[in-house]
Amino acid sequence: MCELLALSCRHPTRLTSSLTALASHAQGTSRNRDGWGLAFYQGRDLDLYRGTEAANSSAMVRWLEAHGPLTRLSLGYIRHATQGTVELANTGPFIRELNGRVHCFTHNGNLARLFHDAEAPAGHYQPVGATDSEVAFCHLLSGLERLSAPLHVLPSLDARLEAVAEVAGTLRHFGPANFLYADGDTLFAHADRRLQPSTGLVTPPGLYWLACPSQSSSDLLEPPHSPQADQTQHAILVSSVPLSDEDWRPLPQGRILAVRDGELVAEMQI
Repeated sequence: MCELLALSCRHPTRLTSSLTALASHAQGTSRNRDGWGLAFYQGRDLDLYRGTEAANSSAMVRWLEAHGPLTRLSLGYIRHATQGTVELANTGPFIRELNGRVHCFTHNGNLARLFHDAEAPAGHYQPVGATDSEVAFCHLLSGLERLSAPLHVLPSLDARLEAVAEVAGTLRHFGPANFLYADGDTLFAHADRRLQPSTGLVTPPGLYWLACPSQSSSDLLEPPHSPQADQTQHAILVSSVPLSDEDWRPLPQGRILAVRDGELVAEMQI
């Protein structure tokens, strides 16, 4: 199963050691060698980098570890292909425009029955590739599309959280549905269950999260440039598995977090 990573923070920073740790999980006999993707938000838009090679052997990933763009919101993953062949069309994170903003999504799990048992996404959002993850994203966007707001303006946080929860509840009927979704303002993380290497069983937890009250409080963040920036920084990392020996907390099955500027602003249990 794929592994996910997300960062939300108050002040722009770079994914450095956290990206190195994620890429290392694609080496050796790992099944997560079927591609990788990283999205770095820049306001309403984002920088997107993807490849179909294993992340640990990618020259682009090594470059991003040292020179990746500064960002306050980022999503990424390494892929294990369960649906769709190894090609860019099937490699996330997946992005779409909605109401003048770029939305981004990545998913961990196998929703094979989604193709056969669920209705096609409503509205004009349709998958480009052949993955269950992209189909799930299109279903989410179809729900969000029904929320009205002026151009470039997001619906209320409560309305967006309800839309995310509705789709998350539906996806869980088709299989493991851990996902990260961002709209340029807020990161939404839904935890379900995943294959646990230690047991070989598909059980919770599906995601972990780490709160960093300052930039120097975690080796996974770029070192602070000044004491003042360090003291006012807040960051939250979300990952499929802990990426360090720090105090990563497992998310219960069915928990949804909404994170903005490195702080938890809402949560829901479904």
